Amino acid sequence: MTEPKKKLRTIDAPFVALGPSGVAIRDRLKHLTPEDVKVLRLVGEHLGHLASRDLRARCQDAGDHCTDRWAARKRDLTGASSSRWAGAITKATHDQWALSRRCQLAHIQGLEAGVRMLMHRLSLPVGDRGTKGVAGGYRSKGEWFHKSRRLAILEQRLDVARADWEAGVVHVVRGGRKLLGNRHHLEAAQLSEAQWRERWQAQRWFLQADGESGKRFGNETIRVTPDGEVSIKLPAPLANLANSKHGRYVLVSRVAFAHRGQEWADRIEGGRAVAYRIHYDVERGRWYVTASWQRPVVQTIPLESARAKGMIGVDTNADHFAAYRLDPHGNPVGDPHRFSYDLSGSAGHRDAQIRHAITRVLHWAKRCGVAAIGIEDLDFTAEKTREKHGRKKRFRQLISGIPTGKLKARLVSMAAEMDLSIVAVDPAYTSMWGDQHWRKPMRTLRGIVLHGPWTGATPDNADTRSPPGRASSGPPRAFG
Repeated sequence: MTEPKKKLRTIDAPFVALGPSGVAIRDRLKHLTPEDVKVLRLVGEHLGHLASRDLRARCQDAGDHCTDRWAARKRDLTGASSSRWAGAITKATHDQWALSRRCQLAHIQGLEAGVRMLMHRLSLPVGDRGTKGVAGGYRSKGEWFHKSRRLAILEQRLDVARADWEAGVVHVVRGGRKLLGNRHHLEAAQLSEAQWRERWQAQRWFLQADGESGKRFGNETIRVTPDGEVSIKLPAPLANLANSKHGRYVLVSRVAFAHRGQEWADRIEGGRAVAYRIHYDVERGRWYVTASWQRPVVQTIPLESARAKGMIGVDTNADHFAAYRLDPHGNPVGDPHRFSYDLSGSAGHRDAQIRHAITRVLHWAKRCGVAAIGIEDLDFTAEKTREKHGRKKRFRQLISGIPTGKLKARLVSMAAEMDLSIVAVDPAYTSMWGDQHWRKPMRTLRGIVLHGPWTGATPDNADTRSPPGRASSGPPRAFG
């Protein structure tokens, strides 16, 4: 009697990803005088204290929050700052509380997944072998015992998290939980107490103002004129520090946004809203101003137009993008390309590596004359759980190291600037499809030796080319 075939899930149709919904540009505040720095620090510290107080009030309201409470919090802050600063603080508080709630829900879902997996594996006999896609029992009685203890721990954490969720309680740290933890591990963080204190204070400052449509230069609180003059509306207790009319302080520094400078200038001259944030980079000892604004989200081209001139099929791996040019019918054209990146080191280094690799992919796509890039719509959230891959530490590190969320955001934003569209493709069964239909043609017709964990082989030209997929994905499903 033959075993019934595994039921495959429905494959989602490919779609053209929407363009970016916002823009952010940054420039350094150079040549600040000691008086400028003093004012920025005083304003940031004062408003940061008000922001901390407002966040505490919002957390105390929990689920009982309403528009009347929001208005009361704003009135309470207005006397110590201004109505506009109070509006910026309360909005930032609301956004931070909402983000914490979303993270809380994701934490609960992760705990539930871990509990389900532990209960399943503990219910099986010791040494029971699992099937494909279904985990088996634990290898020994000792492991079974330790996992039963872990199940009790996770169930207790889940009960606490659910109770907080139902009560509307969130745990927020202004300045960052990681930085707060470094205070108790200064030697491991390679910081002195004074260095930590400086970073902690800078992270808790508040110097950001929302844009206002119809107002002069798009912002009344932090204003940047077309010639780069930066001025700040001082809070009421610090009005004596003003060096300009109407309680404003004008910085000596001038800014000139090199990236999107003309777009920014058009917005402020037209009185459209532009939000600003001033922050201090403690490590570099530099002040920066960031301008940001929203723009309507539009779909650049329909899917049929994106496929008309062919596409670039891109597969995301732990240390490189593997890309192939595809004709309008989805057939490979030319040789595959590999765009490497290194995700070790600091967050800034990782981000720079991703941006550089994406830039190389986009420039190659423009040279090929295509209108779109096809990429798998990856999300490894459900695959990172320790309970599912407990003994596969290297595999967990591998999938955790692929920055799927940041990669998608970066790719969509950078592609839009080069008039390229992004086609998101369901990643289901791509490895199976590639192994069945493309492994043999790739070996025999092009003489390319597949490499990677699926073959154990490494080609001589591994630094410059590779097939686009774990086995070889072939044409993306955007072509059917």
